[in-house]
Amino acid sequence: MRSTPAAAWMMVALLAAGAPAHAAKAKPKAKPAATTPSAAPAGALTPARFAVARHTLPNGLVILLHEDHAVPAVTFWQWYRVGSRNEAPGITGISHFFEHMMFNGSKNVPPKEYDRIIESNGGNSNAFTDRDMTAYYEDIASDRLEVLLRVDSDRMRELLLAPELLKSEIEVVKEERRLRTDNDISGMLDESLYATAFMASPYRWPVVGWMGDLNRLQRSELVDYFRTYYAPNNCILVLTGDFDSAPALALIQKYFGDIPSQTPPKPPIDSEPDQRGERRAQVRYPAENESFQIGYKAPNAKSEDSWVLDVLSSILGDGESSRLHQSLVYEKQLALDASTFFRQRIDPTLFEFAVEMKPGKPSREGEAALDGVLDQLLKEGPTARELEKAKNLLEADLVKSLKTNNGVGEQLGFYEHVYGDYRTLYEAIGRYRKVTLEDCKRVARATFVPERRTVVELVPTPEQEAKP
Repeated sequence: MRSTPAAAWMMVALLAAGAPAHAAKAKPKAKPAATTPSAAPAGALTPARFAVARHTLPNGLVILLHEDHAVPAVTFWQWYRVGSRNEAPGITGISHFFEHMMFNGSKNVPPKEYDRIIESNGGNSNAFTDRDMTAYYEDIASDRLEVLLRVDSDRMRELLLAPELLKSEIEVVKEERRLRTDNDISGMLDESLYATAFMASPYRWPVVGWMGDLNRLQRSELVDYFRTYYAPNNCILVLTGDFDSAPALALIQKYFGDIPSQTPPKPPIDSEPDQRGERRAQVRYPAENESFQIGYKAPNAKSEDSWVLDVLSSILGDGESSRLHQSLVYEKQLALDASTFFRQRIDPTLFEFAVEMKPGKPSREGEAALDGVLDQLLKEGPTARELEKAKNLLEADLVKSLKTNNGVGEQLGFYEHVYGDYRTLYEAIGRYRKVTLEDCKRVARATFVPERRTVVELVPTPEQEAKP
């Protein structure tokens, strides 16, 4: 994710590119809420109450339009179906690098002019790269919509990949890697976790890329990658806010309609074999206390069990009243923090635990305590109150994310890309509500299997060992 004055607030939430908090989460965690039933009224998300129009231009460009005339503003999202999973050894980090280059000039917009044009019109912009996608957005007054369409279509049509700009921007990306991975404990652990857990999945390498690949990226590779993945037939445009659909669609057609489509890219190959034993790795780095991350193999977004895992993630790690925080932080006083992370993805992924131990407390003691929490869950399942609370939190999260034009665009783009149909959004609340106590026990027993987990432990070292 790039840093701009208009959106610097988002940088605080980031770890390394591709780490759990790298991007604005499609399904963000909420603060604890009241546990009254039905956090959202039935039918809150229906085509009638939350209307979306989907169009496809002859060049393959998908367009989602959602009108909301509450305030005179719009948000324009562009979701490219490309993330680190589309890369290969030798060019890791190229997707994230393009996120940077998309703000560095195109045929009719000189370098460094993109931000000036947007901001001088009262707007702001930002972007993120994830394992599954690269997404860009702008917020602006509705009477300035055409400004966004003009500059964004120009960079899709002909991005300026000048050698001198490539050389300077790759140094920015490398510094970002140093900051968020090489010198960040959470970033290092996350990178090691995925590299150890996966052998053949394209999730194995980090979103920011390996430093060796960043050092060797060639302009010819960038040109080919852009032509393949930044084509209109590989993009989803989402426009939300104060506009009238017919003239807005005509403007989009005017600016994007004649950009030629390209041969669709081949889907990534996921040849990940079944994991048949626990895997362990260590990260040695100067630190005051130990910490660890654990990842259990989990299904992709097309599995019905992924909705149950969302619920389990909330029960186990969402807030101070969660099982992990209560046990490891409050009751046993072993850890400073204990949390979970699970995101529904295109390919099979990980259900993650992260624990930061108190100074002087060993990670193995924290692992044993975490295992105890999971053992109890496997034997007894959650309580009815825990299940209802988790559902309420997930429902509230989803509904609250739709309060802004930006949030609506993010959700629509995420569901259209990851699930292949934005209308899955209408089904989300119902899918959470139908999760039962038995579902939680069944999915927990299928997922939290010791033979299918990977553990990465931080081993504190003297300061002089920090340098390679």
